Amino acid sequence: MSQVINLYRNAFGGLSQASWMLALIMFVNRAGAMVVPFLSVYLTEAMGFKLKDAGIIMSIFGLGATCGAFMGGWLTDKIGHFKVQLGSLFLSSGMFLVMLQLQTFESIAVGIFFLSLVAECLRPANASSVSYYAKPENVTRAFSLNRMASNLGFSIGPALGGLLASISYRWLFVGDAITCFSAGIFFYFYFRSRRGFKQQKPAVSENTNLNSAENTPENAIENAREKGQKTTKVRSPYTDVKFVLFALLSCMFATTFFQFFTTLPIYYRQVYELSESGIGLLLALNGLLVFSLEMVVVYLIGDKFKLGHLMALGTLIMGFSFVILNLFESHFILYVAMAILSVSEILAMPFMATITVQRSNNFNRGSYMGLYTLSYSAAHVISPYLGTNIIADFGFETLWYVLGGMSVVAAAGFYFLVPKLQAEAAG
Repeated sequence: MSQVINLYRNAFGGLSQASWMLALIMFVNRAGAMVVPFLSVYLTEAMGFKLKDAGIIMSIFGLGATCGAFMGGWLTDKIGHFKVQLGSLFLSSGMFLVMLQLQTFESIAVGIFFLSLVAECLRPANASSVSYYAKPENVTRAFSLNRMASNLGFSIGPALGGLLASISYRWLFVGDAITCFSAGIFFYFYFRSRRGFKQQKPAVSENTNLNSAENTPENAIENAREKGQKTTKVRSPYTDVKFVLFALLSCMFATTFFQFFTTLPIYYRQVYELSESGIGLLLALNGLLVFSLEMVVVYLIGDKFKLGHLMALGTLIMGFSFVILNLFESHFILYVAMAILSVSEILAMPFMATITVQRSNNFNRGSYMGLYTLSYSAAHVISPYLGTNIIADFGFETLWYVLGGMSVVAAAGFYFLVPKLQAEAAG
């Protein structure tokens, strides 16, 4: 027992207080993640939309998220991640309440676009905060801590959302609004006074201010010139061919994984006829497993295996988690498939963020994080449209095999590309 305790202590030790606070804020925010897991079911069940129409709205949600990721990364480099995160949290809270008033296809489509736009601005700004406040040797663990907090919140959100949805789907929007507002208040009071320390390294102490006007990329470069220091070369991620390819592979990975939010809940409802609370508990299993295991797994294997191999293995396992649904038919296999999907997430996702940090520097990290987040946001557009159309035309069985094939292609890409990215970063 003491060895297990020491293992967890070592896995979590050495992280800055700011990293823990960012994780706590993410936990509060994600504990209210009730709308997105049930959005496809809400649109088809409560609003009575056809499957393809629901897929279009889910894709519009992804389109807004794509624009939000781009805008969030750009704003982070211009005005700092403090203002971007604060604005995103408060505006998201208001937009969830606005969504309560929308009833038609057109109004919901417009509302969902702006909701996802402001909500997704949070991610690149938050990712930049995590990398800035982490020590260089703890970057992967700092991202894993943030993801762990997010998954702990997500293990609560769908379960609570399932209970609320069984009463009324409207309560999902109220719950999300409350948690976004609460996270914004907490974030403001903790980070508002963290000022006055200029960052010159990829990671800084927890007392660093990353949001004052002095720390914009333009001023940082000018200050370096005034002191006669060598100016860091600023490269746009959009002209970095290898990283663009990495982003495309990440998008393929995310397109497959995001069936978790779109077609899997519909599958549970239509094929296995699960209740809202049953769907919520099944989705919550993912968050609980990732919360329990990710930090320890990253601590144990992160430095012992090549990141490209881990990402490739995780991607292959993800594809299998969908294919297995065609091989067996029982309620038990739903939980087995969810557990396998959770393992794949643990093996792949934390290290993708690490590659992005390694490829960037102080002056373009927001843009790199923006493009990385953009790859996931683009998957939000592709995933529901692809999934719902394949289901409508060919059925769930075909979709699961298509996802398995996509996973094989993405895994091969990670296997060969990631070592080249790391070699260049080391050089």
